[in-house]
Amino acid sequence: MSENGTRGKVLVIGGGISGITAAIEASEAGCEVVLVEKNAYLGGRVAQMNQYFPKLCPPSCGLEINLRRIRTSLRIECLTLSEVERISGDPGKYQVTIRQQPRRVNNKCTLCGECVAVCPVERADQYNCGMSTTKAIYMPFDTAYPAKYVIDGDACPGSECGKCVEACPSQAIELDMEERTIDIEVQSVIWATGWDPYDAKNIEGLGFGTHPNVITNIMMERLASEDGPTGGKIVRPSDEKEIETVAFVQCAGSRDEKDLKHCSGVCCMGSLKQTRYIRGQYPDAKISVFYIDLRTPGRLEDFLAEVQKDEKVELIKGKVAKISEGSAAGGLVVEAEDTLSGETVSQEVDLVVLATGIVPSADGGVGIDLAKDEHGFLTSDQTQPGLLVAGCAKRPVDVAASVRDATGAALKALQNCVE
Repeated sequence: MSENGTRGKVLVIGGGISGITAAIEASEAGCEVVLVEKNAYLGGRVAQMNQYFPKLCPPSCGLEINLRRIRTSLRIECLTLSEVERISGDPGKYQVTIRQQPRRVNNKCTLCGECVAVCPVERADQYNCGMSTTKAIYMPFDTAYPAKYVIDGDACPGSECGKCVEACPSQAIELDMEERTIDIEVQSVIWATGWDPYDAKNIEGLGFGTHPNVITNIMMERLASEDGPTGGKIVRPSDEKEIETVAFVQCAGSRDEKDLKHCSGVCCMGSLKQTRYIRGQYPDAKISVFYIDLRTPGRLEDFLAEVQKDEKVELIKGKVAKISEGSAAGGLVVEAEDTLSGETVSQEVDLVVLATGIVPSADGGVGIDLAKDEHGFLTSDQTQPGLLVAGCAKRPVDVAASVRDATGAALKALQNCVE
């Protein structure tokens, strides 16, 4: 034990569900934890989801329980808008430099919203995948943690405007706030850097970025969410028309030599879950799911069986080759080969949802040569003791598996901390 009664210090890189879990477990076992997140909030990709599978419950409940544990912890230092700039040193004594971007809003913020009301600048809302806008000063989402506004420095004109400063009754806005550099020493580092969706614009023939009614699975999550760009109503982006027909395209960019060779594991269940979103709002909508293989292992087979009972859901074994403009305004034609019948399938639909694959986010390994597999994910066996990996940083997994994996990483981190 150290003089202050802790078992040493752990750095957790990434504030998604894996990073949050690792930070909590390590802290409650007696370690000091520095949790670094590049976004202005914790929660990562899970915060963007509408529902978990297979129970179809919202993620906000589980996140709030964990965020409460972080808020009340005396051992966790949470650094948002931050990235690791460099890691050096020897096992057990890693020297870490962290660079934190200015939030430009201090702890006096009461979320009164007066600043937002007077801000004249609009920016694309990345939380909603660019399907809506916020003001230059904004709250990432209603239940975001930390619970205070943030200013987009690229969008805000600064002191040339200053309307938010004048409107704030709490003197919470500091337009001249500067970035800062933080140096720490830790015994263990856990990479929980999560994942990004593969850029669907790279996929030849599927029309993302060309046809507005071709969206990704992450965009569907935001459309179906009550705090999303349409208040939870699933409509066509081009004209906000209600949906009568929709096609889900599996393995969009995955299991393909030209894009991603690997299977992203959770996409099949994600799309089957999203068929339930559609059915809940449109009882008569016709839904087609084009797939290579349906991978729903273990208890998830029951969820697949329930979807298969829906007479208006057609599961078609065949990879989509092309998506083009349809005859109706805003319509799309999906072309594929049904590998079971050997026939070419051509369907005109209102909306296409691409199940884009999972790729690892930036590894945060500045100064350290981290071991990766052939797909770019970090491996479990790193070059030095105390360098650990959790969740989707090392392979595509669902939320439950990420939580289990992060708990294991936290336990391994304890072994490298001061006894």
